[in-house]
Amino acid sequence: MALQISATNPEHPALLLELPWHLPLEEWPEEYLVPLPRGISRHVVRYARAGDEVIAVKELAERPALREYELLRDLDRLAIPAVDPLAVVTGRTDGEGEPLEPVLITRHLRGSQPYRSMFETTMRPATMHRLMDALAVLLVRLHLAGFAWGDCSLSNTLFRRDAGAYAAYLVDAETGDLHPQLSTGQREYDLDLARVNISGELLDLEASGALHPSVDPVEFGMEICARYGDLWTELTRTSVYPAGKYQYIERRIRRLNELGFDVAEMQIEHSSNGDTVTFVPKVVDAGHHQRQLLRLTGLDTEENQARRLLNDLESWMATQDDYAPGDPLTARPEVLAHRWVRDVFRPTVRAVPPELRGSMDAAEIYHELLEHRWYLSERAQHDIGLDTAVEDYIQNILPTARETLQPTTGE
Repeated sequence: MALQISATNPEHPALLLELPWHLPLEEWPEEYLVPLPRGISRHVVRYARAGDEVIAVKELAERPALREYELLRDLDRLAIPAVDPLAVVTGRTDGEGEPLEPVLITRHLRGSQPYRSMFETTMRPATMHRLMDALAVLLVRLHLAGFAWGDCSLSNTLFRRDAGAYAAYLVDAETGDLHPQLSTGQREYDLDLARVNISGELLDLEASGALHPSVDPVEFGMEICARYGDLWTELTRTSVYPAGKYQYIERRIRRLNELGFDVAEMQIEHSSNGDTVTFVPKVVDAGHHQRQLLRLTGLDTEENQARRLLNDLESWMATQDDYAPGDPLTARPEVLAHRWVRDVFRPTVRAVPPELRGSMDAAEIYHELLEHRWYLSERAQHDIGLDTAVEDYIQNILPTARETLQPTTGE
């Protein structure tokens, strides 16, 4: 049987032909390999260079190789964080004509490391918890898409910091299954496998002396289940709101913040019955929102102010007729953000008389107005609107705040 390369890109076969497919993967010369950290695998896995690409090459039987290749392509179409499948190579033979195992080729995720190798380094427990939060987010996203992983572990997950975000990526889809929807039993079974695998690898690291002494492997495995459960509940409970009650969206965002998740992406779908809200959260690092707001609007604020303003910007963009995420024919986020600054942010801030602002800058004023709107909307049980909030804030809040800040004089 002749060598065959099934690839997603017509350019890849030419690059891949230069690799020594006549040798077992374990015997590949160093000149072809790239020394990168790897997790534990039941198969032989090597990193190699193909042109300008760094690729991961895994030897396995033909049927599971083709199956995993297709599953990874499915996950890519579903926009699930996973490695990119490049090709499957079959028909390999050695110099004697004896058959060699096929290989699956994926693109190495630049700047990433296996979770296991991250835990082998000296990390603060708080950082470890953030890593596990990101892994919980990945599991939730997989399950929402109907994908049962079947082998979630520290070795089968990549970690990457991307523009300040902690992100987890699936590496090994060999044992996975894609369904229209997962049952509760399927999700719980997949989660329990993750708990056992993660605790087992942490116990292994503990035995080798590589784990931080404050980390309990069993408790850590349980924690990811708890975090997953909290996030799954918040993301999947009924989220259909009557038109105009945007304070309910704010309530959901606050709940996710209380759980330790910052909402870096938010989708609002309009229907005849109301607003259906779906969140895709990311665990973000300090300064993430500052950088994002500065990039979109040019506003330079503190982190908490930026988070609040970005949430308002996202909600406002979703109400615009020319906003459709993913549609290249509609307005880009940067264009809409500029419009929001011009038509919403600046007029709102200017509505507050300069003599009443005190030492508050524009971002803090807007933040305070959003908080006041939230408070009044909760009390009224409907969205009272920003104009009403501004008027009430000027009449009832600012005068009291100024009196409080006035210095007292003795007689």
